[in-house]
Amino acid sequence: MSELPGAVLFACDQNAVRSAMAEAMLKHLHGTRIYVDSAGVRAGEPDPFAAAVMEEIGLDISQHRPKSMRALPDASFDVIVTLSPQAQHRAIEMTRTLACAVEYWPTYDPAMFEGMNREGVLAGYRQIRDHLWAKVMERFPPIGGSSP
Repeated sequence: MSELPGAVLFACDQNAVRSAMAEAMLKHLHGTRIYVDSAGVRAGEPDPFAAAVMEEIGLDISQHRPKSMRALPDASFDVIVTLSPQAQHRAIEMTRTLACAVEYWPTYDPAMFEGMNREGVLAGYRQIRDHLWAKVMERFPPIGGSSP
């Protein structure tokens, strides 16, 4: 296992689904051992489907309020994990003046599930959740195999 970073930012397009999920997962796994935040290229609206599928695994993101990367109070991160092409481009721009690693984890855009019935949308969001859970566990495994 590589050493855990001190501060991680998850970034996507609107900070309503992907980055919010990943933030909650990493906080669940490491508590206060790692400072974790999330943001979007622009701030979207809270997403009830994201909250519903996270609730299924016992994580509550119902109080999450999306914010933009420009609205971050501090940009001092060791790692920025981008989950969309737009966020990747924005993170590269940000890190031109910062000593920070940028990792790109391509993740489905939840907009691709628009127009589906409720069960189809939830199934799509579960795919996103499960993909992110696997990536978070692989990159930031719990110390000693357990969560805080």
